[in-house]
Amino acid sequence: MPTTAISLRPTPKRAHYDAVIVGARCAGASTALLLARAGLKVLAIDRRPYGSDALSTHALMRPAVLQLSRWGLLEPLLEGGTPIVEATTFHYGDEEITIPLNAGPDLPGLIAPRRTVLDRMLVDAARKAGTEVLHDMAVGDLFADTRGRVRGVEIRGAGRAALRVSADIVVGADGIGSLVAKCCDAQLLRSGAVSAAHVYGYAPVDPGAGYHWYFRDGIAGSLIPTNDGLACIVASVPTKLFDQRFRLCHARARTEVLEALSPALAEQASRAPEDARLQAFRGVPGYIRQAYGPGWALVGDAGFFRDPITSHGISDALRDAASLAHAVLDGSAAAFAAWQQERDLFANQVLDTTDAIAGFDWTLADIGERHRRFSAVMKAEVQTLAGQPMPDRYASPTMGRPTYRAPANQDEPRAPAGVSNPGASNHYRNRMGARP
Repeated sequence: MPTTAISLRPTPKRAHYDAVIVGARCAGASTALLLARAGLKVLAIDRRPYGSDALSTHALMRPAVLQLSRWGLLEPLLEGGTPIVEATTFHYGDEEITIPLNAGPDLPGLIAPRRTVLDRMLVDAARKAGTEVLHDMAVGDLFADTRGRVRGVEIRGAGRAALRVSADIVVGADGIGSLVAKCCDAQLLRSGAVSAAHVYGYAPVDPGAGYHWYFRDGIAGSLIPTNDGLACIVASVPTKLFDQRFRLCHARARTEVLEALSPALAEQASRAPEDARLQAFRGVPGYIRQAYGPGWALVGDAGFFRDPITSHGISDALRDAASLAHAVLDGSAAAFAAWQQERDLFANQVLDTTDAIAGFDWTLADIGERHRRFSAVMKAEVQTLAGQPMPDRYASPTMGRPTYRAPANQDEPRAPAGVSNPGASNHYRNRMGARP
C-alpha cells in the first residue's frame, strides 16, 4: 500500500543553548554570527521564511558598511551584484549639493542591498559559523525561573504542543512589536515626538547612480540604488499628511509628492512596470527601550527605533549586535552596563538628529545644518567601531566560559505592590503569567 511522506517542521537539535535569538533579520542574524564565531552554541528563530523580503529603504550608512567589511561580508555583497555608491547628493529645493565619498580599504563606498540579499547573506554566514537557524517558526512565550530570570523560550507550531528550549540568555531581535520586550516588561526609556510616513517602489536606474535625497517644505524623498539594476524611490511625508492624502490611493499621492520634489525624480519612478507594487509605512515615533535584564537582552528595532528618514536602522542594528556580543561573551554586570551606556549614547544622538529631520518643522535654510549634525554623529560611530576589537570568547579576564549574567542587582526582580517576595513560588512561571 503506497504511503505519503509527511513533511515535518524542523525542531531544535538541542534542549539548551548558550544563546537563543528571537528574530533572524539584520540584528538577530548579526548577533548570532558573532556569538557563533566566538564558539557559542546559538539558536536563532524567525517566523518568516528564509530569504523573504522586509520593509526597508535599504540604504546602509558608513557604520553598517564598516561592520560588514570587518566581518568579511562586504566583498561577497559587492561580488553578488550590489552596486557601490560613491557619492551622495542632497537636493534642497532647486539647490544641489553633491558629496563624494572618501574611499578607504574598509569603506570603499556605500551600499543599499535588498533585504532578500543582505538578510540571506547574514543568515548564511551565521549558519556557516555554527548557528542553528529555524525559519517559519514562532516563539510564543518566554519562561523564567522562580527568581524571575529568563531561562528560555517556548516555540509554538501549528498542530503541535509548545516546545521548550532553555538558554543562558534570550536575545530579542524581533522588531518594533518585540515579544521579548513585552514578556520581559522592558522599560520605555525614551519616546520620540514625531513620526513620518514613507511610500516606496522600485524602478530601473542607470549604473553608477548615487544616493539622492530630496527636500522641499513639508515633504521629502529619496532615490537609493539597489540590486538588479533598480532604485528604491521613496516619498516621505508627515504621518498626518499621509492619513489625509494617501488613504485612497498610495500611487497617485506618491506621484504628486515626487513631482513636487523633482519632475526628474517622478519621471524616474514612472519607469517602473505598471503592475509594480508599492510598500507603505505609516510611521511610528522613535523610542529607546531598556536594553537588558536578568537573562535577556534586546537588539535592533526591538531595543531602539528611529524614523527611517535618515536610513540609519541597519547601521544601528549592526553596531549594537557587535557591542551586545562583547557583553554576552564577557558575561559580567559591568560589561552589560557598559553596553547599554554605549548604545544609549549613540541612540539618543541618532534619535535627536533623526527627529529633527522627521518632524518636518525645518525650512530649506536650516535642513542642511540638521544633516551636518547627523553626519557628525555617524563620524563618531565610525571612529568607535574602528577601534573596537572583534568579539572573542576568551577576551574576558576570567578566560573561561561566559556566564551571561545580568547585573547582580537585577537578578531579583522588584516586587509588585502587595507582594513581599516575588521569588517565593516553587513553580516556574512563563513571562506571560501562565503556569506550565
